[in-house]
Amino acid sequence: MKTVAKLTQEYIIGEIESVLDTYPYQPYQQAFAIPDLRQDLISFVVNRLPGFDSQLSEYGIIFSEPVEEESFNCKLSRNPLEQKLYLQNLINQGISSIIQQKAELISYHLHEEIQPGCQPSSWFG
Repeated sequence: MKTVAKLTQEYIIGEIESVLDTYPYQPYQQAFAIPDLRQDLISFVVNRLPGFDSQLSEYGIIFSEPVEEESFNCKLSRNPLEQKLYLQNLINQGISSIIQQKAELISYHLHEEIQPGCQPSSWFG
């Protein structure tokens, strides 16, 4: 008997949020609050899940069962804890990869939010 892991969009997004909560607010949580970067992270994770053909649409993640029987013999363990750790590892890899690839965009967005004239001065006491 073969085991198929069913991962839903909500579960993946929940795990992404849980992992991001372990990172510092600045710059990680701020960066992945940007919708395009959040979507990049979701895509990164979904596209690396073994045993599933997945697509992202405007309505969410579409999972379809693999066509080939061999696809079910994937790297994903049958142990739920190992599956969760595997997913968390993918999320950490995605965070690292996207932060490196999109550093200039992230820097632009994070500096755009802080304007010199809008910050309170520390010399008022």
